[in-house]
Amino acid sequence: MLYTFLVRIVNPFLTLINGRAKIYNRENIPSGNYIIVAPHRTWMDPVLLALAVWPKKFSFMAKKELFKNPLANKFLRALNAYPVDRKNPGPSAIKKPVTLLKKSDLSTIIFPTGSRYSAKLKGGATVIAKMANVPLVPAVYQGPLKFSQLFSRQKRHIAFGKPIYVDRKQRLTPEVQADLEAKMQSAFDQLDRQINPDYKYIMPPKPKDDNF
Repeated sequence: MLYTFLVRIVNPFLTLINGRAKIYNRENIPSGNYIIVAPHRTWMDPVLLALAVWPKKFSFMAKKELFKNPLANKFLRALNAYPVDRKNPGPSAIKKPVTLLKKSDLSTIIFPTGSRYSAKLKGGATVIAKMANVPLVPAVYQGPLKFSQLFSRQKRHIAFGKPIYVDRKQRLTPEVQADLEAKMQSAFDQLDRQINPDYKYIMPPKPKDDNF
Protein backbone atom coordinates (compact mmCIF):
# COMPACT_ATOMS: atom_id res chain seq x y z
CA MET A 1 0.00 0.00 0.00
CA LEU A 2 1.27 3.45 -0.96
CA TYR A 3 0.00 4.89 2.34
CA THR A 4 2.15 2.52 4.41
CA PHE A 5 5.12 2.91 2.07
CA LEU A 6 5.09 6.71 2.38
CA VAL A 7 4.70 6.60 6.17
CA ARG A 8 7.82 4.45 6.39
CA ILE A 9 9.69 7.06 4.36
CA VAL A 10 8.25 10.32 5.71
CA ASN A 11 8.41 9.48 9.42
CA PRO A 12 12.15 8.64 9.47
CA PHE A 13 12.87 11.65 7.26
CA LEU A 14 11.06 14.04 9.62
CA THR A 15 12.86 12.49 12.59
CA LEU A 16 16.19 12.93 10.83
CA ILE A 17 15.73 16.64 10.04
CA ASN A 18 13.56 17.68 12.98
CA GLY A 19 13.86 15.08 15.72
CA ARG A 20 11.04 13.00 17.14
CA ALA A 21 7.71 14.70 17.64
CA LYS A 22 6.55 15.04 21.24
CA ILE A 23 3.10 13.47 21.58
CA TYR A 24 0.87 14.28 24.56
CA ASN A 25 -2.09 12.27 25.91
CA ARG A 26 -1.91 9.39 23.46
CA GLU A 27 -4.04 7.46 25.95
CA ASN A 28 -7.01 9.63 24.91
CA ILE A 29 -7.10 7.97 21.48
CA PRO A 30 -10.08 5.57 21.46
CA SER A 31 -10.22 2.18 19.79
CA GLY A 32 -12.09 1.79 16.54
CA ASN A 33 -12.75 4.68 14.19
CA TYR A 34 -12.94 8.33 15.18
CA ILE A 35 -12.63 11.84 13.78
CA ILE A 36 -9.63 13.95 14.73
CA VAL A 37 -10.69 17.60 14.86
CA ALA A 38 -8.00 20.26 15.05
CA PRO A 39 -7.26 23.91 14.30
CA HIS A 40 -5.81 24.16 10.79
CA ARG A 41 -2.40 25.83 11.19
CA THR A 42 -0.24 24.49 8.37
CA TRP A 43 -0.61 22.52 5.14
CA MET A 44 1.37 19.80 6.95
CA ASP A 45 -1.35 19.28 9.59
CA PRO A 46 -2.97 16.17 8.05
CA VAL A 47 0.35 14.39 7.61
CA LEU A 48 1.69 15.27 11.06
CA LEU A 49 -1.53 14.29 12.86
CA ALA A 50 -1.80 11.01 10.96
CA LEU A 51 1.82 10.13 11.70
CA ALA A 52 1.25 10.80 15.41
CA VAL A 53 -1.21 7.89 15.70
CA TRP A 54 0.27 5.47 13.18
CA PRO A 55 -0.42 2.55 12.57
CA LYS A 56 -4.02 3.80 12.56
CA LYS A 57 -4.86 4.86 9.00
CA PHE A 58 -6.91 7.83 7.83
CA SER A 59 -8.93 9.12 4.91
CA PHE A 60 -8.69 12.77 3.92
CA MET A 61 -10.84 15.42 2.30
CA ALA A 62 -9.03 17.40 -0.41
CA LYS A 63 -10.22 20.17 -2.71
CA LYS A 64 -11.46 18.80 -6.02
CA GLU A 65 -9.03 20.90 -8.07
CA LEU A 66 -6.17 18.68 -6.90
CA PHE A 67 -7.73 15.67 -8.64
CA LYS A 68 -7.85 17.16 -12.13
CA ASN A 69 -4.44 15.83 -13.10
CA PRO A 70 -4.71 12.05 -13.78
CA LEU A 71 -1.44 11.24 -11.99
CA ALA A 72 -2.33 13.41 -8.99
CA ASN A 73 -5.79 11.84 -8.94
CA LYS A 74 -4.34 8.34 -8.78
CA PHE A 75 -1.76 9.32 -6.17
CA LEU A 76 -4.25 11.08 -3.88
CA ARG A 77 -6.78 8.26 -4.04
CA ALA A 78 -4.03 5.77 -3.15
CA LEU A 79 -3.53 7.86 0.00
CA ASN A 80 -7.24 7.50 0.87
CA ALA A 81 -8.03 11.07 -0.19
CA TYR A 82 -11.30 12.01 -1.87
CA PRO A 83 -12.41 15.22 -3.63
CA VAL A 84 -14.67 17.84 -2.09
CA ASP A 85 -16.01 21.03 -3.65
CA ARG A 86 -15.13 23.47 -0.87
CA LYS A 87 -17.04 26.35 -2.43
CA ASN A 88 -20.24 24.36 -2.97
CA PRO A 89 -20.08 21.22 -0.83
CA GLY A 90 -22.88 18.82 -1.66
CA PRO A 91 -24.27 15.76 0.16
CA SER A 92 -21.16 13.75 -0.79
CA ALA A 93 -19.08 15.93 1.56
CA ILE A 94 -20.99 14.25 4.38
CA LYS A 95 -21.89 10.89 2.82
CA LYS A 96 -18.37 9.89 1.76
CA PRO A 97 -16.64 10.22 5.18
CA VAL A 98 -19.65 8.69 6.95
CA THR A 99 -19.47 5.64 4.66
CA LEU A 100 -15.72 5.28 5.19
CA LEU A 101 -16.04 5.60 8.97
CA LYS A 102 -18.81 3.00 9.10
CA LYS A 103 -17.61 0.50 6.51
CA SER A 104 -13.81 0.63 6.60
CA ASP A 105 -11.00 0.73 9.15
CA LEU A 106 -10.15 4.31 8.18
CA SER A 107 -10.61 7.17 10.62
CA THR A 108 -10.60 10.73 9.31
CA ILE A 109 -9.20 14.17 10.08
CA ILE A 110 -11.38 17.27 9.81
CA PHE A 111 -10.44 20.89 10.42
CA PRO A 112 -13.65 22.52 11.71
CA THR A 113 -12.56 25.99 10.60
CA GLY A 114 -12.09 24.63 7.07
CA SER A 115 -9.09 26.88 6.50
CA ARG A 116 -5.86 28.20 7.97
CA TYR A 117 -7.29 31.68 7.46
CA SER A 118 -10.33 31.37 9.71
CA ALA A 119 -10.97 30.84 13.43
CA LYS A 120 -14.72 30.22 13.10
CA LEU A 121 -15.78 26.61 13.71
CA LYS A 122 -18.24 24.97 11.30
CA GLY A 123 -20.64 22.10 11.90
CA GLY A 124 -19.63 19.44 9.36
CA ALA A 125 -17.54 17.37 11.77
CA THR A 126 -20.36 17.04 14.31
CA VAL A 127 -22.86 15.97 11.65
CA ILE A 128 -20.46 13.32 10.34
CA ALA A 129 -19.67 12.11 13.87
CA LYS A 130 -23.36 11.73 14.66
CA MET A 131 -24.24 9.92 11.44
CA ALA A 132 -21.23 7.58 11.66
CA ASN A 133 -21.62 7.12 15.42
CA VAL A 134 -17.96 7.85 16.13
CA PRO A 135 -16.35 10.26 18.64
CA LEU A 136 -14.57 13.50 17.93
CA VAL A 137 -10.99 13.59 19.20
CA PRO A 138 -9.67 17.16 19.68
CA ALA A 139 -6.02 17.71 18.78
CA VAL A 140 -3.63 20.61 18.38
CA TYR A 141 -0.28 21.01 16.67
CA GLN A 142 2.45 23.42 17.65
CA GLY A 143 5.72 23.64 15.78
CA PRO A 144 7.12 24.60 12.38
CA LEU A 145 4.44 25.90 10.04
CA LYS A 146 6.51 25.70 6.85
CA PHE A 147 8.52 22.80 5.49
CA SER A 148 11.71 24.88 5.50
CA GLN A 149 11.27 25.55 9.22
CA LEU A 150 11.56 21.82 9.96
CA PHE A 151 15.30 22.14 9.35
CA SER A 152 15.54 24.72 12.16
CA ARG A 153 15.03 21.84 14.65
CA GLN A 154 12.09 23.67 16.18
CA LYS A 155 10.27 20.82 17.93
CA ARG A 156 6.94 19.40 16.75
CA HIS A 157 4.31 19.02 19.48
CA ILE A 158 0.94 17.27 19.11
CA ALA A 159 -1.59 16.86 21.92
CA PHE A 160 -4.83 14.88 21.96
CA GLY A 161 -7.85 15.67 24.13
CA LYS A 162 -10.50 13.38 25.53
CA PRO A 163 -13.10 12.16 23.02
CA ILE A 164 -16.27 14.19 22.56
CA TYR A 165 -19.33 12.02 21.95
CA VAL A 166 -22.30 13.18 19.91
CA ASP A 167 -25.60 11.70 21.08
CA ARG A 168 -27.23 10.02 18.06
CA LYS A 169 -30.68 10.47 19.59
CA GLN A 170 -30.30 14.21 20.04
CA ARG A 171 -31.14 16.63 17.26
CA LEU A 172 -28.32 18.92 16.22
CA THR A 173 -30.21 22.10 17.01
CA PRO A 174 -28.32 25.40 16.89
CA GLU A 175 -28.02 25.24 20.68
CA VAL A 176 -26.62 21.68 20.65
CA GLN A 177 -24.26 22.57 17.80
CA ALA A 178 -23.04 25.66 19.69
CA ASP A 179 -22.40 23.53 22.77
CA LEU A 180 -20.34 20.98 20.80
CA GLU A 181 -18.35 23.76 19.15
CA ALA A 182 -17.71 25.31 22.57
CA LYS A 183 -16.43 21.94 23.81
CA MET A 184 -14.08 21.63 20.85
CA GLN A 185 -12.75 25.16 21.25
CA SER A 186 -12.28 24.67 24.99
CA ALA A 187 -10.36 21.46 24.31
CA PHE A 188 -8.14 23.21 21.74
CA ASP A 189 -7.37 26.01 24.21
CA GLN A 190 -6.61 23.55 27.02
CA LEU A 191 -4.30 21.45 24.84
CA ASP A 192 -2.45 24.54 23.62
CA ARG A 193 -1.89 25.59 27.23
CA GLN A 194 -0.69 22.09 28.12
CA ILE A 195 2.02 22.25 25.47
CA ASN A 196 2.92 25.91 25.98
CA PRO A 197 0.92 28.31 28.18
CA ASP A 198 2.29 31.25 26.17
CA TYR A 199 1.50 29.85 22.71
CA LYS A 200 -0.28 32.18 20.30
CA TYR A 201 -1.15 31.19 16.75
CA ILE A 202 -0.69 34.09 14.34
CA MET A 203 -3.19 33.66 11.52
CA PRO A 204 -1.64 34.39 8.11
CA PRO A 205 -3.33 36.76 5.66
CA LYS A 206 -5.60 34.96 3.24
CA PRO A 207 -4.21 34.84 -0.31
CA LYS A 208 -6.48 36.40 -2.93
CA ASP A 209 -6.55 33.19 -4.98
CA ASP A 210 -7.19 30.88 -2.04
CA ASN A 211 -10.46 28.98 -2.40
CA PHE A 212 -10.55 27.11 0.89
